[in-house]
Amino acid sequence: MKPLIRALFFDAGNTLLRINYAAIAEQLALRGIRKSHEAVAQAEYRARVRLDPHLAPGSSTESRSVAGYYFRYVLEELGITDPETVQAVAEWRKEYNPPVGLWHVPDPEAETALRLARDTGCVAGVISNSNGSVRSILEETGLAAHLQFILDSAVVGIEKPDPRIFLMGLAEARVAPGEAVYIGDLYSVDVLGARAAGMEAVLLDPGGVWGARDCPVARSLAGAVRLALAR
Repeated sequence: MKPLIRALFFDAGNTLLRINYAAIAEQLALRGIRKSHEAVAQAEYRARVRLDPHLAPGSSTESRSVAGYYFRYVLEELGITDPETVQAVAEWRKEYNPPVGLWHVPDPEAETALRLARDTGCVAGVISNSNGSVRSILEETGLAAHLQFILDSAVVGIEKPDPRIFLMGLAEARVAPGEAVYIGDLYSVDVLGARAAGMEAVLLDPGGVWGARDCPVARSLAGAVRLALAR
């Protein structure tokens, strides 16, 4: 019999916090390219899958090269390949909303998901690869009030998928690996990283683009929490 789940750990970017897709759509519109924010979102979902092979252990999700691949893939998925446009939008992204950047819009189900976790008696925490700003944006959006700890890779000096950052989360929650589930959006970083620490994980796939995976997959954040609690 599996142990009772006593803790749920969440990624921040692309899990509790969404990219500001509308800001990207507005920037493209200024350049005469009309794309809806929903089209941008769908392109970004597909870009995650393309980015995943670049995220082998030892690579950093916070590096400029990874960020460059990622944003280029988003634009390519929108059919935008003109080098001048790609470069111009990439430069805009680097200057947008420092130090947080584009990830500052709460997922519509974020508060519901966190309340669901806490209402079942679970410790709720964040383990995120970030640049030191994740606590401030979670506080600004009100989500930090539902969390018992926040681990930012830039603060603790360890990035996912290194299992040590997941072990830090387990220590914060005072639970064993089998009593916690991680919810995140990247297979190589979140699912494999959590497994390396002895935990289970749920892959968040709002676009339904990851295909068959050897882990639970959820289309929504609240659905991911329900899957984690039912595992």
